[in-house]
Formats: sequence, structure tokens, C-alpha cells
Amino acid sequence: MSLDENEDVWLFLHSGSRGVGNKIAQRHIRVALEQCRKRNITLPDNDLAYLTEGDDEFEEYIRQLRWAQDFALLNRVKMMDRVIHCVTQWTGTAVQELEHINCHHNYTAQETHYGKQVWLSRKGAIDASAGRPGLIPGSMGTASYVVEGLGFAPSLNSAPHGAAAQCRGSP
Repeated sequence: MSLDENEDVWLFLHSGSRGVGNKIAQRHIRVALEQCRKRNITLPDNDLAYLTEGDDEFEEYIRQLRWAQDFALLNRVKMMDRVIHCVTQWTGTAVQELEHINCHHNYTAQETHYGKQVWLSRKGAIDASAGRPGLIPGSMGTASYVVEGLGFAPSLNSAPHGAAAQCRGSP
């Protein structure tokens, strides 16, 4: 729990796919390396291996990636419901929910940048499109921030780390 400048209470949690997304990514990185080798593509670094859009391997990766992203989102929703329930029990007063923000990090999405539709992967970053609310969680003892995107095109509308859920309210 944190208080903002208006003394509103923010319930804040930080969670992703609980390792499932990482396992899916590791599997598909191996597939991408194999595909590049089969196509005789020389990579300056194995971390630059890729899948080709339209190939079965790419479509399977996107299907599994979306499943993991949905799992992470629903996981945060469920966790926040439990946090709200626990705070209500602890304070003896129902939490009045005023606002919810839930955002991913370490994810891939189709977006348009500089007039082109692209697959954009954000690693440790959130979508900071103009007006979009976001969360930058701190650690134990450091501040967390509720932010609003500015839509800075050179950063592809990205800002550092998210994957959090919060609820602003008052007991």
C-alpha cells in the first residue's frame, strides 16, 4: 500500500506470467535458431534469431505468447481481487475502488510506428502511448509510480518496466 499526494491509498502489485512466458520464449528461441540454421542465415549473435511471419512456427509462437500474456493479465486481476479482499478484512472497511490500471512488460504486440505496422517486443518496458496510464513499480523501500504516457515516438512510445496492477481507493 502507498499513499499519494492526496492521501489516497494505492494497492500495488507486480506480477507477470509466473515463469510460463519465459519458458515459452526459451522454447521458441531454440526454434528460431533452428530455422535460421536451416535457411543458412548467419547471425552475428544467436540472440538475433528470428521467426518469419506467416510460417507455422511464427504463428504457434504468437498463439502461445498471447496465451501467456492473457494468463499474466488474468493472474494480476485475481491477485488484486485478493489484495482488496485482504485489505478490507484487515481494515474492517470495504475498499472503495476508484481506478484500476493493469499493464504488461516483457511482451510483444502489433503496433504502428512511423507509418508501418510492426511486431514490437518490449522487454522490461510498458506502452507509454500518449495518455495511456502505466505503472513503474519500485522495490521494497523504493517508490512506485503511476504514470501517464507522453507518446515519445523515438522510444516507440515505451517507458521502463511495468507488469503491475494497482487499485486506487480509500478504506
